[in-house]
Amino acid sequence: MMSEFELISEITDGLAIGGDVLLGPGDDAAVLAPRGDVVVTTDVLVENIHFKRSWSPAFQVGRKAVAVNVSDVEAMGADPSAVVIGLAFPRNLEGRWISDFQEGVVEECARVGISLVGGDLSSAPQVVIAVTALGNLAERAAVTRAGARVGDQVAVCGRLGWSAGGLLVLQRGFGSPKELVREQQCPAVPYGQGKIAASAGATAMIDVSDGLLQDLGHICERSGVGMDLETEALEIPEGLARLAAATGKDPLGFVLSGGEDHALAATFPADARLPQGWLRIGGVTSGAEVVVNGEPWQGNVGWDHFA
Repeated sequence: MMSEFELISEITDGLAIGGDVLLGPGDDAAVLAPRGDVVVTTDVLVENIHFKRSWSPAFQVGRKAVAVNVSDVEAMGADPSAVVIGLAFPRNLEGRWISDFQEGVVEECARVGISLVGGDLSSAPQVVIAVTALGNLAERAAVTRAGARVGDQVAVCGRLGWSAGGLLVLQRGFGSPKELVREQQCPAVPYGQGKIAASAGATAMIDVSDGLLQDLGHICERSGVGMDLETEALEIPEGLARLAAATGKDPLGFVLSGGEDHALAATFPADARLPQGWLRIGGVTSGAEVVVNGEPWQGNVGWDHFA
């Protein structure tokens, strides 16, 4: 195992730096030149809670660490700009795991078009990853959870239920559907769609990290509205349908309450034309909660770390 400073040098060597970064890794702090207001978010990924090393290759864990944070920046309607990553790991962790993790981080940063501008390393009994992501709003206002209005459309962009399906596949020791497993290892965040939704007039937006019903419920609470979702509008992918049939599960349960997909959910004015890639799944009502086909959902509504 290399020393801390040798690891830092290896991780930061040759990183691509974006145009809004004035000073990247190598000093006490990075220096950025933001375009308009800055969006900042932080997430922590803990081994055996958010990922298992036996289930997810280090490369995929690195990608996921970036993806789940950038998704929050997207949900504000901002342009993702940079990430800072803190990594703690056991002293006996093989060096290859760290280098593969770094390659995954760099790969996902390249997919998004953002810069890794710094971070920290430490030792810990298990792998813990803390990521801070930043974004720029330029001249736009942030799209918050508080702007939904009665009569608005409810729409989603991205995959729903895939990651929860992949988790069940891994828990059962199955080998497929592989597309669901890949989604659990690293979600396919719809990069760029947050800004597109904001430009199309989105009144409220959130990323689906804890389950569609639960996360839309946050918009309802902040906006003082209700929502009615239409199951006939929800898409059930073939792999999820096969998994549900094999396990006796309701495929709608995955779509409505499965977490870690990091799709985007938003509300738009009733007369707004939804951007390409967005699917209308219901409407905003004068109620106070999310219902499904006019009735309260009887199953699980999502993930809660402390429930």
